[in-house]
Amino acid sequence: MYFKQTEYESSPEFLASQHYINFTTTISDVGVRADENGRKYVLAGTVIGADGKAATTSTVSSQAVIGILFSTVDVTHGPQPGALMAEGYVIEARLKQAIDNSGTLQEEIKTSLTTKCPKITLR
Repeated sequence: MYFKQTEYESSPEFLASQHYINFTTTISDVGVRADENGRKYVLAGTVIGADGKAATTSTVSSQAVIGILFSTVDVTHGPQPGALMAEGYVIEARLKQAIDNSGTLQEEIKTSLTTKCPKITLR
């Protein structure tokens, strides 16, 4: 008998309220690392820059942050459309960049997000 165990990962729920507004944008595949199966995913809760890439402390000085990725996007075969949150309440510690930085959002990203997206409220 054939048996294959598959582990599934999920993103933490980062919404603090049911009120949110999303728009469609193109999510870039540049700089996204492939997993052990060769798939490339940009995870929900990732702060996205104007070029469609995940925002980093080095890129926010040269470009604007445009929102937070609402749901995970598979970019294995190139750039793909994704839902970008432009308004709503968010739990800051559960955003992708905050999880990667021990639970706090880097000041550069936080400042750019609150300046460029004033209708996104961090909790």
